[in-house]
Amino acid sequence: MKIAVIPARLGSQRMKRKNLGVLHGAPLIAHAVRKCIKADVFDEIWVNSEADEIGEVALAEGAGFHKRPPELADNIATSEQFTYEFLKCHPCEYLFQVHSIAPLLTAEEVRAFVGRMTKSDCDVLLSCTLEQIECAMSDMPVNFTFDEKTNSQELDPIQRVTWSITAWRPATFIPVYEAGKTATYAGKIGFFPVGRLAGHIIKTEDDFRIAEALFELVHGSS
Repeated sequence: MKIAVIPARLGSQRMKRKNLGVLHGAPLIAHAVRKCIKADVFDEIWVNSEADEIGEVALAEGAGFHKRPPELADNIATSEQFTYEFLKCHPCEYLFQVHSIAPLLTAEEVRAFVGRMTKSDCDVLLSCTLEQIECAMSDMPVNFTFDEKTNSQELDPIQRVTWSITAWRPATFIPVYEAGKTATYAGKIGFFPVGRLAGHIIKTEDDFRIAEALFELVHGSS
C-alpha cells in the first residue's frame, strides 16, 4: 500500500496560519490534496494535523484527516515523532510525505517520484534540486577548488534537499525509530531531482508571494 501524508500544523512561527493561507483561490493544504489526487498513484491520502480547522479542509477536498496528539503539534515536536505516530496508526509499504508548503511541485513530479521509489531498493528517497554552480560551506569549496577556475557546466552539481516530497519504507523507519536512532535517514538513501520551482518552500510571507506569482505559470489557470 502507498500512502500520501500531508503534514500541516495550524501554528507556525514565521508565517501565521500558513497552511490555511489562500493561494490562487484555495488554502495551501487544499492544493496539496488536489495534487496528490491528480497524481493518481496513492491508495490513501491523509492530512496530518492537530487542528480540526485544517481537518475540515482535508475532508472537503477528499482526503482523510489524521488528528495528531496536541503534544506533537508544538515547535518542539520533531517530524520523526509525528511520522512514527502516524505510521503506527496507518500501516503501509510506502509512506510519501508531500509538503503543502511546496505548492509549485507538480502532480507529474509526484507521479515520477513515486515511480522511482517503488521501483528502487531505497529505504529513503529525498527530493532535491541540482545546483550546478560553485558552492561553499564555512568559507571552503564544496564542488570546486580555489586552485583553478572551472566552467560551471563542468562542475558536479550539489544536491540541495528540498523536502518537497519524501518517501520512506516503514519496515525500515519504525524499528530504527524504536531503537532510538535517526529514522529519517535509515537504510539506503536515494536522491530524486525535482525542478527548481518545485524546490521552492514557503516559510515566510515573501516566499508565499513568490509562489503566488509563479503558481499559474507552473499549474495553469485551472
